[in-house]
Amino acid sequence: MTSYILLENIRFFAYHGVAPQETTVGNEFVVSLRLKTDIARAMESDDVADTVNYAEIHQAVKEEMDIPSKLLEHVAGRIVRRLFNDFPTIERIDLKLSKRNPPMGADIETAGVEVHIERQTL
Repeated sequence: MTSYILLENIRFFAYHGVAPQETTVGNEFVVSLRLKTDIARAMESDDVADTVNYAEIHQAVKEEMDIPSKLLEHVAGRIVRRLFNDFPTIERIDLKLSKRNPPMGADIETAGVEVHIERQTL
């Protein structure tokens, strides 16, 4: 069996960006996660201790999003390292991090990064 924990389209207000106004004014960001982990025990036990608690995942991502960075690549790297460190049963992370309405003079909804990382490749 292959199983995943999903957190889709989590919205944050943060201060990431290269332009000075981005670190002063801030912007909206969206994070989506797909975390490969074995949920077989939780399927039987109905006990949150037997799975990855998505409320704890959200808290970890929020804490990383609260740290200003110039590059979304840097934020994504921090989130991935934090999740692998704090949640040893996560085998793979698929993360999408997008900035809404980026200040680049384009008619664009979001700009961002997407990473797919196995625990052993980090």
